[in-house]
Amino acid sequence: MAERPYPTTSITQHTLWTALTGDTPPLALPPFPIAHAALDSRDIRAGDMFVALAGSNTDGHAYIGAALANGAQAIIAEERGRAAAQSLGAVVVDCTRARWARDAALSAAYRPGAPIAYIVDDSVLALQKVGAFQRVHRTQPALRVIGVTGSVGKTSTKELTANVLRQRYVTHASPGNLNSEQGLPLALMGLNLTHERAVLEMGMYGLGEIERLCVLARPVIGIVTNVGPVHLSRLGTIERIAQAKSELVRALPDAEHGGVAILNWDDERVQAMAALTTARIFRIGLTPTADLWADEIQSMGMEGIRFRFHYRTPGKDKPGKVESLHVKVPLMGRHSVHTALCAAAVGLMDGLSWAEIVAGLQMMAGQLRLVTVRGINGSIVIDDTYNASPASTIAALNLLADISPAAGGRRVAVLGDMRELGSYETEGHKLVGRRAADVLDVLVTVGELGASIGAEAREAGFPAANLHLMATHGEAIELLRQIIHTDDLVLVKGSRAVGMDVIVAEIATGASGNPLAEEPANG
Repeated sequence: MAERPYPTTSITQHTLWTALTGDTPPLALPPFPIAHAALDSRDIRAGDMFVALAGSNTDGHAYIGAALANGAQAIIAEERGRAAAQSLGAVVVDCTRARWARDAALSAAYRPGAPIAYIVDDSVLALQKVGAFQRVHRTQPALRVIGVTGSVGKTSTKELTANVLRQRYVTHASPGNLNSEQGLPLALMGLNLTHERAVLEMGMYGLGEIERLCVLARPVIGIVTNVGPVHLSRLGTIERIAQAKSELVRALPDAEHGGVAILNWDDERVQAMAALTTARIFRIGLTPTADLWADEIQSMGMEGIRFRFHYRTPGKDKPGKVESLHVKVPLMGRHSVHTALCAAAVGLMDGLSWAEIVAGLQMMAGQLRLVTVRGINGSIVIDDTYNASPASTIAALNLLADISPAAGGRRVAVLGDMRELGSYETEGHKLVGRRAADVLDVLVTVGELGASIGAEAREAGFPAANLHLMATHGEAIELLRQIIHTDDLVLVKGSRAVGMDVIVAEIATGASGNPLAEEPANG
C-alpha cells in the first residue's frame, strides 16, 4: 500500500475545539481522536480531518462533500463551506461566535459519531492554530526542535538528521516536504508527549514566511544548507532570498539557552548569517575554517561516498583538539557530503557519540527524491522529477558523471524547464547546458526553457546528432522509446509542471532500487 501523504496526527476533537475557540470543550463533545489530516479530499479516510483551503487553481470548499463521503470526522472551513457541511449531516460549530452560542448549538445538534465542521474566519490561520497548539501544549517541555532551511537539500538533510537523532532519542520528522505555512502545521499535529526531538523542514516563497513557521515550531537548533536562486522570480534578488533564509537563525534562542545555528561555511551568504543571531555558531564545510569539515572525498557512484570527518572540539581559551574519522555512507554524489556534515553536526551538538552518528548516517531511509528504477530496453532510470534548479540539476549531472554505465551503456539525461529563476533564468540554464555537454552521451530536453539548455550544450561542443529538443513530454516519451539502449543510465530531471514525472512513468518498467540522496529545490 502506498504511503499516505500526510502524517498520522496526535490530535483529538478536544484539541480542535480548544485551539480554534480558545475555550474548554463542552461535556457533550467526546475526545475522539483524529487519525490523519489532509488538504486534499482524495486523501481522506474514515476518522480523518479535511481542511478546506483556497488554492491557486481550485477551492477546497468545493470538496467538503467528497471529504465527508470519504469518512471525514472533522472539517475546518470558512463561512462559504457552512451550507455544504450542514446539508451533508455535519454538526456545525461556529468558532467566530460567543462561547454560550457554540456550546448550545453543539449540545442541541450533536449525536455520537457525527462529523463536526468548524467554521473559522481564515482556514490557513486556523490550521496554524491547531499545529501550534499541539506543539506548545501537547508536547513535553524538554522537546528540542531542529529547523532546516536552504535553497537545495532541505528534505534529505531533514531525513538524515532525524535518522542520526533516532539513535538515542524518540524523534519526529515532518513527512515528505511538508515545509510551508500549510504543510508545517500538519507536521506539528504528529507531535505527542513521547517525542524528545523533532526535525522540521522550513521552506518559503516570500519574506516573513520562515519567521511565521518558527513562531509555530519554536526551533532551538537551525540548519541553513545554502542560498541559491530559487524563487528568484518572487523575491527579486539573491540577497532577498538570503534574507528570507536568515529568518531561521534570527528566531533561535541565544547560546545561553541552547540556541545553535549550523551554517554551511562554504556558502558566503550563509556564512554572513553568523552576525544575525545570538545563538552558538557551528560551522560545517570542506575546509579547516569550519568546526566540522570533510576532506578526502571519494565518490563510488551508486555504492555511496567515502570521506574523512574532522571535528575541532570546543576549547575554553584556545581551539580544542581535532578528532578525525574515516567514514563510508550510502549517499550518492559529492554534494551529499554537506548533507552528512549537517546531520553529524546536530548529533554532536546533542551529545551523540561518533558511533551513534555514523549508525544514523547509514540508514537508507534518509535518502529521498532520486530513485533508480528499471527502464525500457534494459536501461536504468534515475528519477528526480519533483522540481529542478540549476544547483540541483548540476549536482544530479555530477552524480551521473560519477557512475560508470555497464559496457555499451551511455549516460543519458532528459532535462526539463527550470521555473521561477527570474533574472537568473538565462544564466542558470546556460550553466546546466555547459555541464551537460561535459557529462552526457545523449541529451533530451523538454519545453522551451529546456531547449535553451540544449542550445548551450551545442554551443559548448555537444554533438548535434546526440541532442534532441522536444516541445512536450509526449514527444520525449516517443523518442526515448526509440533511442534508449540496454545498460543506458537515464537521468530524468525537472519540474512536474512540464510532465517529467509522466516520462518516468512511461519509461520505467520495474521496482525501485536504492534511493539516491539528491533533492530538488522547493524554497
